Amino acid sequence: MSRKNKKKVFTNVEVIDAGAKGKSIAKADDGRVIFLNNAVPGDIVDVETYKKRKSFFEGKAIAFHKLSDKRVEPKCEHFGTCGGCKWQNMGYEHQLAFKENEVVNNLKRLGHLDLPEVTPILGSAEQYFYRNKMEFSFSDSRWLTPEEIASGEDLGDRNALGFHIPGMWDKILNINKCWLQRDPSNAIRNEIRDFAIANNLEFFNTRQQSGFLRTLMIRTSSIGELMVLVQFYKEDIEKRELLLNHVQNTFPEITSLMYVINSKGNDTIYDQDVICFSGRDHIFEDMEGLKFKINAKSFYQTNSDQAYELYKITRDFAGLTGEELVYDLYTGTGTIAQFVAKKAKNVVGVEAVPDAIAAAKANAQFNGIENVDFYVGDMKSVFNDDFIAQNGHPDVVITDPPRDGMHKDVVAQLLKIGAQRIVYVSCNSATQARDLALMKEDYKIIKTQAVDMFPQTHHVENVVLLERL
Repeated sequence: MSRKNKKKVFTNVEVIDAGAKGKSIAKADDGRVIFLNNAVPGDIVDVETYKKRKSFFEGKAIAFHKLSDKRVEPKCEHFGTCGGCKWQNMGYEHQLAFKENEVVNNLKRLGHLDLPEVTPILGSAEQYFYRNKMEFSFSDSRWLTPEEIASGEDLGDRNALGFHIPGMWDKILNINKCWLQRDPSNAIRNEIRDFAIANNLEFFNTRQQSGFLRTLMIRTSSIGELMVLVQFYKEDIEKRELLLNHVQNTFPEITSLMYVINSKGNDTIYDQDVICFSGRDHIFEDMEGLKFKINAKSFYQTNSDQAYELYKITRDFAGLTGEELVYDLYTGTGTIAQFVAKKAKNVVGVEAVPDAIAAAKANAQFNGIENVDFYVGDMKSVFNDDFIAQNGHPDVVITDPPRDGMHKDVVAQLLKIGAQRIVYVSCNSATQARDLALMKEDYKIIKTQAVDMFPQTHHVENVVLLERL
């Protein structure tokens, strides 16, 4: 091992903060920051580093001298191995405080922005079982814990249905109970796994690209509808129908039972044919009387209840009276556009994904909304002077870009058209801060409101209201 990455041990270090990507932060005796995955702010620990850089270390706590009063007992038996809920060992009120602090710090430190009094973060009423979509992977060589390896015992079959171990593309942790999606999610997953094992259905091997069962997706909706999609690596009609008939008979409450045959190198389904085995090829979600049709490839906010709160804040920030032309940039399947439409004169949505715009148009027609128009195309190319001339000068712009934020050309066009109000919804306050910094000579921040969509994780949304100076 090179000297640069030589392991180093720091003793009696206090963990002082929580930072980006769910890591906790401590400081070495030389002042350098140490990022940790397995500690909570307030712990006093010994740290062994495994990576050294000019201004920071990465390491893990190897001994705990004092446990933080912010700690709680994790509910999930898989905590610490599964990387999905890194903050499950921290009290929820403390999770919220660190999320709000991260947003404020990013806006001030990265964006050098002047903020009004910050509205307290909106926590989630449900801290577990809040996701409406989960994806699981099959594997014929499940991840073994250090205890299992050390036991020397015959561990039986190695089949697994669960989640990828963080940073290991071919290692799957078998999940008994996940606390993220409501029942019957766990029952469906475990029944499919047990039935497959009992009937000698081959689980997938990622390295060898072999096997039969590849992935499982379960979607639920707030009105009780349920979609199950099984992805097979190859077609075997007898085995496929054996499994799907068993799922259909065991869980008659399934609204939509789907499958995909996918023999390509990756398991994404967006370029694959999705086949309906029984029921409908979609489920419905309901939000304030609007119905949204969701198929296997649709994007929809994965926390339905909290998405409703996020959209209400967005609509409130927009300050609509019924006379405004609203642009909804990065509209996705048009959920925000349709949600605000009844309080606007017209809404224009723009999105780069053709399937998303097709779904947006279909949902608007289904809901009888006639004052929305949707366009497909790359935002930085479509959102130009001709587009403004064709659709009119917006009074309000709502923008909800992906994690990378807005392209600089989109920001430049926003500044050029100078809408009176801009509502910026972001899942990454660092790129939001970067974009807002480019606009601060022309716009003033009036309100900022963080929203927790994903309890037990470090992820947080933020909504900012800008008004033209």
